[in-house]
Amino acid sequence: MTTGGTRLSMMAQLTFLAMMACSAALLAGFFGALHPAFDSVSHFRMHVSVLTALLALSLLLASFYRLQAVAALVFAIACFATTMSALPGLSPQQAVAKPADRIVYSLLQMNLRFNNPTPKKVLSLIGRTNPDVITLDEVSRMWAKELGYIASAYPYRILCDYPNGIFGVALLSRRPFAAGTAPRCEPRGAMATATIDFGGIPVDVAAIHLSWPWPNEQYWQIGELAESLAGLGETAIMAGDCNAVPWSAAVRRVARLSGMTLMPSVGPTWIHRTLPDFLRRYAGLPIDHVFSKGGVTILSAARLEDTGSDHLPVLVEFTLRSDAPEDEHRSALAANDAPDRPRS
Repeated sequence: MTTGGTRLSMMAQLTFLAMMACSAALLAGFFGALHPAFDSVSHFRMHVSVLTALLALSLLLASFYRLQAVAALVFAIACFATTMSALPGLSPQQAVAKPADRIVYSLLQMNLRFNNPTPKKVLSLIGRTNPDVITLDEVSRMWAKELGYIASAYPYRILCDYPNGIFGVALLSRRPFAAGTAPRCEPRGAMATATIDFGGIPVDVAAIHLSWPWPNEQYWQIGELAESLAGLGETAIMAGDCNAVPWSAAVRRVARLSGMTLMPSVGPTWIHRTLPDFLRRYAGLPIDHVFSKGGVTILSAARLEDTGSDHLPVLVEFTLRSDAPEDEHRSALAANDAPDRPRS
């Protein structure tokens, strides 16, 4: 065999090994419920699917491993297609019509970034969107001061410190807390909960911020929050940075423990802060989520503009029914009329 032929054979072998490793990672991600290590792999399913497909296509051009390459390509396409179904925010969908006989409320979910260099952008966005309630993550000591500037607009609030002083959560509301109730911070500042009076309808509202997946403490943290999640009222809405994608076992576990429905994803909301914003919207991870149950009907959701964080804000509109039984909860029908359409 010639030197060129030997080199080609070695490249094909290395490509084959890489393709098989990616295929194994894809397969392992479907078993996240068995071990959190498998769930960690699942977060990059779409990215690994694309990489697997590219490796398989390169092998199809050579005379080696063509059968294996075809099998890997089909598997990668199937993984990508099924995962895309969990991201309806990537394609236009019809929003639920706003009912004429009900008040439309709004919730703004934001991971602030603990050292955000442009806090005034955040405060400006809050002023322009004017949400009824705000759920916030990475509320550092810096943010405790900055949020004081909007105390008159959002007088009902709770800030929960995380042990490191960086990853706390907060919940701000224009509307008063329900009579006889008090807001509370859950274990280690990972969750803030308050019962808010929306025109006579008490709704449990929660802000949640989970740690990174395994080998970090996310799996154990969800266990710590199990009682708090299960204790949310019959009508509730919860939003936050879960550091987990919608198809992960972690997010499914949060939904199961809380008895809530996960809102269809608005699309990727996070990417490493050194990468450009346009990549975040198409190649980032969808890890900012909204859950709801009971009399909450989610009408629309949209990602908003960059405010200096490595996460995009998410604005949600919803209505309430005081007499809605659990089986009539319609949050799963929520969608966007366009993935990034601003609030009208």
